[in-house]
Amino acid sequence: MKQLLLAILFSIAAAGTSAADNGIISKPSRYTVPETITRLESVLKAKGVGIFAKINHSGEASKAGLQMRPAQLLIFGNPKAGTPLMNVAPLAAIDLPLKALAWEDAQGKVWLSYNSPAYIKQRHKLPEELMKPVSSVDGLIDMALQ
Repeated sequence: MKQLLLAILFSIAAAGTSAADNGIISKPSRYTVPETITRLESVLKAKGVGIFAKINHSGEASKAGLQMRPAQLLIFGNPKAGTPLMNVAPLAAIDLPLKALAWEDAQGKVWLSYNSPAYIKQRHKLPEELMKPVSSVDGLIDMALQ
């Protein structure tokens, strides 16, 4: 599992900030990786969004005797928002709950990356009327980065 998560992280990091071709939106953060994740957690909790898991990729790498730049993944959502989407398209569960990755690039810049709601909608052919709660992730991310 750790190997898979590391592979996913490296894939995202290699992709940089291009969202046009891979469905990932990356926004710069002026905070450290842990501060960025803590800020996002605070915003989500204040809005009543559940936190399902926090994975400290670099911390786990360190425990395995490996080195990597700081990276933490937050998995979050609301069953009332995600369940209707997964009922329409069961494979949407591969992208839900939502995830946000705070990571540091080779230049020491911190980013907060997440799947574009439009990409999730298109990928799973989801109806627009069910996407509103998921689409609010953009605003929540922006609030955390203020």
